[in-house]
Amino acid sequence: MSLIGEIEVADMKAEQSVLGAIFLKQDSLDQITFLEPRDFSVVRHQKIFEVMRYLQQENQPIDILTVTKEYQRFGKLDEAGGITYLTELGASCPTAANVEYYAKIVRSKALRRRGSATGMKITELAHEDFESDEEYFAAIESLVSELRPKDTGKMLGFQENEEAYFKHLTTPAEFVLSGFNLFDEWAKGLWRGWLYVLAGRPSAGKTAKLLQMLYGIARQYRNGKSQLDAGAVLLWSQEMGREQIYDRWMSMTTGVNYNRIKSKNLDADDMAKIRGRYQTMKKYPLFVQDSAGVTIDEIRATARQFKRKHGKIAAIAVDYLQIMHIPQKKGETRAEAIGRVTTTAKRLARELNCVFILLSQMTRDSDNATKPQLSHLKESSSIEQDADVVEFLWHDLADTDQGGKVIQSFIAKGRDIGVNEFRLLFKGWMQKFEELPRGVNNERKKNRK
Repeated sequence: MSLIGEIEVADMKAEQSVLGAIFLKQDSLDQITFLEPRDFSVVRHQKIFEVMRYLQQENQPIDILTVTKEYQRFGKLDEAGGITYLTELGASCPTAANVEYYAKIVRSKALRRRGSATGMKITELAHEDFESDEEYFAAIESLVSELRPKDTGKMLGFQENEEAYFKHLTTPAEFVLSGFNLFDEWAKGLWRGWLYVLAGRPSAGKTAKLLQMLYGIARQYRNGKSQLDAGAVLLWSQEMGREQIYDRWMSMTTGVNYNRIKSKNLDADDMAKIRGRYQTMKKYPLFVQDSAGVTIDEIRATARQFKRKHGKIAAIAVDYLQIMHIPQKKGETRAEAIGRVTTTAKRLARELNCVFILLSQMTRDSDNATKPQLSHLKESSSIEQDADVVEFLWHDLADTDQGGKVIQSFIAKGRDIGVNEFRLLFKGWMQKFEELPRGVNNERKKNRK
């Protein structure tokens, strides 16, 4: 027998030993929750394992008779090799004690088979037509992500988790400051692992608020000193070009009138301020991609690349959710497709230990409401469910200030922080928000009399 043949026989025996161990002791399934039907190289073994899992879920005994009966229900007993083969499986394993050892062999071999098969699929992708290189890379990323085992993890008690827990307690909490001092004092900043949804109707200042937050995150101003240690800040802008984003940042940070920057009506003093600020901005880890119809797969792939290059990510931001390219699978609703995006965004925030800020539209019904509610999120079900924090920006006509337009900030959902309200003064000529004191100002009281 050749070496390859000997390896294949060894793999086959490992699979048979796993199935045989389950026949000997059906509780063995509880020891190998990490194993999937696709991990078996032989189709009949995959089917037998699926039947065993099904019987376990139905609280039925797992033995040669019950497995045989289940196959006979569908007239497919031959696919399992018949009663003879099932009997041989039961006799192939003298003890169930080593089931976890054999199951790990089966999974390890399966990973390598899938890796080889994925390599062939990636080769085939080179001959397919894609609208852009980004879509090609996203397709590769999707194939590679399917390689990872669907490990359900382990249920741990206090005994097993003691060391990890006290390491958790003695590790300083790491938050990302937003640059909005009142918010940061209340919430301790933006928490890594958050999916942060910032919503508002058109002209409420969503993009301006986002850009100011990203600037605050990138410069991390603590204790009177600027710290560039939070990680890379990645922005996907789908409606504005990179230069337009820069225009806003320059106006916000220099005070040069935004309209003069937009119209290129700048004098020597303005240019000097902008050139000086640009040199400072070059030190900050701010990165912008200005492309319409971005996909969540593209965002994930790019973010992982930046993680490898920069060591850590502080924030990922997308402006905005509803205009992303969100393909719908066969039979899938638009809401379900959006749910896949928000769920992936939340997982990515946890995987990369960063905050994922997602801008979202609000429904027209919100215009008639006294205050926005979570139900006013456009296509709200999955957004509301997956988000750790939901902030609404809205304009109360009764609240005015001579310094500019007053925007209400309502934290309608805050996992671990609760809900709160803030008042922001928007100075449109420099695209900048300033926090106003809490409470209702005197002018607002007069207007309501």
